[in-house]
Amino acid sequence: MIVLKFGGTSVANAQNISKVIDIVTKKSKQNNLIVVVSALSGVTDLLHLAGSTAIKKDKTYLDIILKIETKHIETIQKLILPDEQNTLVNLINKEIAQLKILLDGCYLLGELTPKTLDRILSFGELLSSQIIASALKKVNINSSFVDSRNFIKTNAFFGKAIVDFNKTKILLTDYFSKNNNQISLFPGFIASTDDGNTTTLGRGGSDYTASILAYCLHASSLEIWTDVNGMFTANPKIVKQAKPIVSLSYQEAMELSHFGAKVLYPPTIQPVLNSNIPVWIKNTFEPNEEGTLIFNESVSNGNPVKGISHIEDISLVTIEGSGMIGITGSSKRLFEVLSLHNINVIFITQASSEHSICIGISNNDAEKAKLAIDNTFEIEINQNKINSCIVEKDLCIVALVGENMKNHQGLSGKMFGTLGKNNVNIRAIAQGASERNISVVIDKNDVKKALNSLHERFFEDNTKQLNLFVMGVGNVGEKFIDQIHQQKKYLRDNLKINMRVIALSNSQKMIFNEDGIPLNNWKSKMNNGEKANIKNFIHQVQKLNLRNSIFVDITANAEIASIYDKFLEKNIAVVTCNKIACSSKFENYKHLKNLSRKYNAPFLFETNVGAGLPIIDTLKHLIASGDKIHKIKAVLSGSLNFIFNNFSESFSFYDVVKEAGIQGYTEPNPKIDLSGIDVARKILILIRESGYEMEIEDIQNNSFLPAECLNTTNNDDFFNSLTKYASHFDSLLKEAKTKNSKLKYVTSFENGKASIGLEFIPKESPFYNLEGKDNIVQFYTDRYVDQPLLIKGAGAGAAVTASGIFADMIRIGNV
Repeated sequence: MIVLKFGGTSVANAQNISKVIDIVTKKSKQNNLIVVVSALSGVTDLLHLAGSTAIKKDKTYLDIILKIETKHIETIQKLILPDEQNTLVNLINKEIAQLKILLDGCYLLGELTPKTLDRILSFGELLSSQIIASALKKVNINSSFVDSRNFIKTNAFFGKAIVDFNKTKILLTDYFSKNNNQISLFPGFIASTDDGNTTTLGRGGSDYTASILAYCLHASSLEIWTDVNGMFTANPKIVKQAKPIVSLSYQEAMELSHFGAKVLYPPTIQPVLNSNIPVWIKNTFEPNEEGTLIFNESVSNGNPVKGISHIEDISLVTIEGSGMIGITGSSKRLFEVLSLHNINVIFITQASSEHSICIGISNNDAEKAKLAIDNTFEIEINQNKINSCIVEKDLCIVALVGENMKNHQGLSGKMFGTLGKNNVNIRAIAQGASERNISVVIDKNDVKKALNSLHERFFEDNTKQLNLFVMGVGNVGEKFIDQIHQQKKYLRDNLKINMRVIALSNSQKMIFNEDGIPLNNWKSKMNNGEKANIKNFIHQVQKLNLRNSIFVDITANAEIASIYDKFLEKNIAVVTCNKIACSSKFENYKHLKNLSRKYNAPFLFETNVGAGLPIIDTLKHLIASGDKIHKIKAVLSGSLNFIFNNFSESFSFYDVVKEAGIQGYTEPNPKIDLSGIDVARKILILIRESGYEMEIEDIQNNSFLPAECLNTTNNDDFFNSLTKYASHFDSLLKEAKTKNSKLKYVTSFENGKASIGLEFIPKESPFYNLEGKDNIVQFYTDRYVDQPLLIKGAGAGAAVTASGIFADMIRIGNV
């Protein structure tokens, strides 16, 4: 004999019930079956709502009754042939009439007792089971409806009654010794006392009904049919990468179900465990999928962690004080008063000093618990020996579960380290001596990040998902997105990095997609995006609270540079090619660096100097290894190098500057480059990264531009001034030729002083043959004294700048 249980989604409507009947019919050809069914999806909630509405003297409970009736009648009409519907419809109407009488009574009395509530809630399973039994009878004549209340006997603890297994087993054994139906269909969830009062087995109790029947009748197996392909490594609605677990031990399944795995009602395991009856979790909608097998052994696949589960809406209640140290009975008094008030304790931890006890309970019980505990310890509280208990609401328990975790070192460290890296604060920790479960309490707002981070750490072959929020999709931004799209498979296969773009924004539009923006048509989606707004952008990034989040600034905008702290303080990494933040006031620069360290949020800006060249990264390694920078000499403007390399008698200064802009080498406002401010920012960043404190005003700027050019306020006026002073620029070119030199815009730092300006570079200088848009940097250090460390290469251009940003992403991915 096999017991099959079908949940609410499996019997949600006529279409789904037909799938159930197909499964049952096929299985009945090989075995006698007991089938247990839940209420139609949503009906139990409606029954709860009807009861709570009635006692408020709100007559809309009548509308709810009508909605329940309509739902069942429509199911009959779609499931049963028209000429066979009358008898069943009459039966349903009779049951609905009984329900109405009960709710009318609640309305008149303004009261709903646990006993009455159990009777009201029982209608969900009674109605659904009789409909399904009738439909099944039309397909398999050797099937019958069996009222669970006649056989499953409980005490009178209404709401979550306790089963009397001895009486239940005798009644069931006697019934089945006289009845040999091929299929026996039972309503789940409901039972009765010896005197015939209806009781219920707790929310989700249909699983328990099936387990009770399997135990009492020595079934060969129990199958729980639901809407997923088994128990998953995490909640698949929250963790998209979660996958079904092939097998679990009974203990592992109990731990996972207790900590929120809603596929299985927690008490279900105990009866079948005692009889060593295997349990299958199967999918009604994909019946050929393997599902999850639960039995008495834990099969190891090399990973000691079998799953990650969680319970939401938790409150922590803490009682502490010196009056608890060495005093026997404090714990007894605490748990006794909770028991008397029917408050379930989900989580317990106690300091070894006995100074405090912390428990996790449902949010709904928090105020009741506080009042009860404070009353119990009133004398000690008044004497200041114990503090009034502290309640922290809106928390969540996250648990790692695995039978073999006890045989592996370092799992706790990996768990806490992973949460810490993602700035998930742990409020409390509990681990049993069996080491089958490690539980932590965290803020509910961090649960998605926590589950995904832990799942990535323990189940995804160390593949790290990076979630990118990109601001700026111009020339560089577009190249950057193209590089991600092109390299996505390579990153996943070779570097174990899954890079997703979650948001894109320019000055006009912004788009968000929590599952990742498709990069093959992002431009069309941008055109249909919402209006760009920096505050809304920040809010949405923080609200999503995704693990490994990275804000990518590909702008030259001062307002964008001013919001980095909003991300860093929320553990969101910042990668930027925008030089404004790191060249702002030293106090702000240090503040951002400190936030990065404090919140473990990388702050990377390699492209601030030299585009894709590893200049800053090399400098950081020198400093980290104990070297000291004494002197820097460099050509740091790829745009200015391009301009002066192409400026000749054949091409006017105006024409070359225009072409540099078209090629994407200059900033949108070219005066930023030609005034020297861009180079000043770059050398300032190198100076600061070398360990020196300096402000941009301290850098001597020997500008080659006439004052009128510097004082222009827009691009048109600036370009007009270049034409006006063409002779000035021609004279510089002529002087360079006279000196047999080349014009290079050079920056220097030595003895605590820095300068920038146009220089005439002789042939013997390594700067002389610097071509195109190349940059060159010389570092003179304790170790590089006579011959400096030299870095040279392309220092401007959309593609190389994008590759520098991309390299910073890889650095974060490899952390």
